[in-house]
Amino acid sequence: MKISFLGAARTVTGSCYVLECEHARFAIDCGMHQGNRVIEMRNWDENDMYRPGSLDFILLTHAHIDHSGLLPRLVAQGFKGQVYTTSPTKDLLGIMLEDSARIQETEAQWRSTKKLRVGDPPVQPLYTVEDAQKSLRQLKTEDYNQVFEPAPGIRVKFNDAGHILGSAFIELWVKEGDEETKLVFSGDLGRPNQLLVRDAQTVETADFLFLESTYGSRNHKNETQSREELAEAIKYSYERGEKVIIPAFAVERTQELLYTFHLLHKEGRLPADMPVYVDSPLAIKATEIFRRHWDYYDQQTKDLVKNGENPLDLPNLRFTLTADESRAINVSQGPAIVIAGSGMANAGRIKHHLRHNIWKSGASIVFVGFQAEGTPGRRIVDGAKTIRILGEELTVKAKVFTIGGFSGHAGQTQILDWLSHFRNPEVQVYLVHGEHSGQKILAGLIREKFKLNVHIPDYLDECLLEKGGRFELTARPSLAAPRIDWEYLLEETAGKLAQVQERLDFIQRMGMTNQVEIRGSLLAINSRFTSILSELMFEQRQKTKQE
Repeated sequence: MKISFLGAARTVTGSCYVLECEHARFAIDCGMHQGNRVIEMRNWDENDMYRPGSLDFILLTHAHIDHSGLLPRLVAQGFKGQVYTTSPTKDLLGIMLEDSARIQETEAQWRSTKKLRVGDPPVQPLYTVEDAQKSLRQLKTEDYNQVFEPAPGIRVKFNDAGHILGSAFIELWVKEGDEETKLVFSGDLGRPNQLLVRDAQTVETADFLFLESTYGSRNHKNETQSREELAEAIKYSYERGEKVIIPAFAVERTQELLYTFHLLHKEGRLPADMPVYVDSPLAIKATEIFRRHWDYYDQQTKDLVKNGENPLDLPNLRFTLTADESRAINVSQGPAIVIAGSGMANAGRIKHHLRHNIWKSGASIVFVGFQAEGTPGRRIVDGAKTIRILGEELTVKAKVFTIGGFSGHAGQTQILDWLSHFRNPEVQVYLVHGEHSGQKILAGLIREKFKLNVHIPDYLDECLLEKGGRFELTARPSLAAPRIDWEYLLEETAGKLAQVQERLDFIQRMGMTNQVEIRGSLLAINSRFTSILSELMFEQRQKTKQE
């Protein structure tokens, strides 16, 4: 049996494994790669890597786009099989994939306009709304804790992963000849004691375990402490008449925040005249799905609902669906709480709210989830003094809060606790869905505490899996991390500058209108160079601190 790691290998997005065995070729998750431009270019490689037309079926752990977002692309490229998942995940995908498709179409249209102006062909979207709608017709739901057979010789069971509504970790049994191999894929493991969702179930045996490691290097603060910090951020900006800006994922994080605000309101710590805006059409629709699937809540929250209390409601809660309503928030006066996507501040309405507030000393920026390398959120969390948003370089003067206790992912100790339930010492552990620095720390702890074999695959690695500890790896580092020819790039940049300098006498004889235009272009280039140098110096300081 062979497994290929097509995403979330030494990074936290693009989750996907493709397995090839005696009876089938199939995928577990098909997430979108998110981050910088180089990482996102991986989304266009599906034909070579996935070979969608030869996939028999797909198993989806949950609805987050970094686990499901390439499904419409695969369907458009020839995947015709069924996609198995849970009922809440199916409903969430119904809104999330169409939303993702609209973003793809909008971005392609914007880029095409620029291309067409200079005579270049238009840009095609990664996929369309029609592709997303078509992919939804291939979804098939399965209940937790029920074994099903998507192909001969393959048995599957979804278990509650406690991450978001409907999230699952997967037990997979594959029979080849007379031998059956058991694999477990953790998906994203939830943090215990979250509001709304149940704690993750556990499992005791596997031959191979593919374990998420998002927070492999650190633990979260406890829930009470996190609520205190959120109350502190509210108090800080309320007293100064400014806004609390919260980049939050539309699914799970926004709903847990609403539950927390519900609790703060009951405790008298949410000012009655401070509106709470959910400025995300996707989050608004997701909240309705959460309300509809209340039977998936944990017991404490179910009891609240049965007693007539809605934990996702507030007297001062306002949903803003339209762009005009969103813009109105930024011209409104007085304190307010604004929850908007995306969670890593790299897309969506949150960029506009940051642009209007990050330079205000009385405002608060509250991060309540993981910030991947290369995202604006990560730079702000790491202490950047300036940040470029929507083409404008802004000074960071708002107070920044990083509240890890709201994360939907298990922390380091919680991952180890979940792993401690395994009873067979021969299990081979593969760490996925984490940054490499944190994975190395977690791998060391697993080897020390459990004496297990641990591997950290890279993007596009291929492994032959055999019981008894055999580990064969085929790596493709040139594709995993394409080489950048910095010497050539810098030489080309310097050469073009030299050509402009050689023509300085001619430029000075040009008309003043032309000179002003050229001067403006060079000033814009200089501004970008200043931003690059600022970022380099910032990253150097961060690296020095770590060393």
